[in-house]
Amino acid sequence: MRHLAVLVALLAAGNAGAGVTVALQPASQLVAPGSDFDLVLEVTAAGSSFNAFDAIVGFDPAALTPVVLAPLSLQEGGLMSAACPNRFHDFRVGADRDTVTDVLLCAGVSVTGPGTIYRLRFHASSTEQTTTVHLLPGLRFFDAGILVPSSGSDAVVTIGSAVGVTNPAASATRLALAPNPARGAVSVRIDGAPEGMQELRVIDARGRRVRVLESGWCPAGARVRTWDGTAQAGGRAAPGSYWIELRAKDRSVRAHCVLLP
Repeated sequence: MRHLAVLVALLAAGNAGAGVTVALQPASQLVAPGSDFDLVLEVTAAGSSFNAFDAIVGFDPAALTPVVLAPLSLQEGGLMSAACPNRFHDFRVGADRDTVTDVLLCAGVSVTGPGTIYRLRFHASSTEQTTTVHLLPGLRFFDAGILVPSSGSDAVVTIGSAVGVTNPAASATRLALAPNPARGAVSVRIDGAPEGMQELRVIDARGRRVRVLESGWCPAGARVRTWDGTAQAGGRAAPGSYWIELRAKDRSVRAHCVLLP
């Protein structure tokens, strides 16, 4: 019995951390009203191997309309398509959800992360709003018919922009934040900033510096940076009102951000 107990303990230790962790990526993004954009289903880390999965992706039909790629195989992610040329692939569009099944049919072939396993395209409505694309119950991974534990995370899509300008001379430079308000990371898109020394920082409602996101020489053109909601000294910043501020040459641009508990 003692040997059996030791064996069970070793098996449990070997399986600790096993499973498949996936996320809809990017976790947050800003899109223009009436535009098409992509979300990918990404295995975010190495984990258990699998050769098949089911996924049900829910969306608000008032905000998003699915766009089916042609040929349909373009929706399969590289992690699946590169592993096996013979696959079973089923994609169904519903009123408020997409249903996906993808199976590798090559004998003895399985995959593990990280990597992209699926791609979804949506058409954004013309109404500015923030909406969430959900991984609904029914997310399942299999390896040779055996169910593999899995977990998934959703994505937030902001249709439109949140822009603030404090210097009238800087009207060509814009900041856009998504999601906003936010409980997690905030994506900061910078457009129209000139080439040169720049500092991108987070300040609180009293003007105190909370976090420097970027400092140094930056090229002209659009770029995206992320505030993960933490302060410069470490630890999560307190919920409340903040400003994301870009200082570049003679201009200063701000966008207001609300951090939720």
